[in-house]
Amino acid sequence: MDALETRAAILRTAADIASLEGLEGLSIGRLATELSMSKSGVLGQFGSKEELQLETVRLVLANFRTRVWEPAQHLERGLPRLLGICDAWARYEVDPGYPGGCCVATFSYEFDGRPGRVRDELARGVRQWRATLVREITTAIEAGDLPADLHPEQTAFSLDAIASGVGPARLLHGDAEIGSWAVQAMRTALRAS
Repeated sequence: MDALETRAAILRTAADIASLEGLEGLSIGRLATELSMSKSGVLGQFGSKEELQLETVRLVLANFRTRVWEPAQHLERGLPRLLGICDAWARYEVDPGYPGGCCVATFSYEFDGRPGRVRDELARGVRQWRATLVREITTAIEAGDLPADLHPEQTAFSLDAIASGVGPARLLHGDAEIGSWAVQAMRTALRAS
């Protein structure tokens, strides 16, 4: 395995573990054991646990963009794109590809009240996503696709709150229909039929 493949394998394993145990649950020793590597081989890729955490956050945010934004970005601006985002987002939250559910939500709960570089990187990514939602909602309002009195920031918050509830509903409560419920709730928040 070359250095890039090794790094990618470490990050993928780190994201899987962190989805279940949080970023603080990551350890160089555990990753080394999981990947049949030496501790120095894992640490040498990142230099510190904090750098490993930062790169794990970046990987998770990139995967989120790939699965939620990219399927919708080619759609017509306004309501078609916004509904495409909601559909992709609900699909992602139902099956984010991590055993413990959506890492963005997990990491947000873990780091929301902590200062530091990991929190700052996570906050940057979440702010960027929220700004994208606000922009798309505003575009749909200006196009006449959504009611003029819809508040873009509050609606983006509502969409995020709905999406954040999917993982616990699926993993903790076993709600098998949560994907379709989430899409319907998002359409209700948008006041779109």
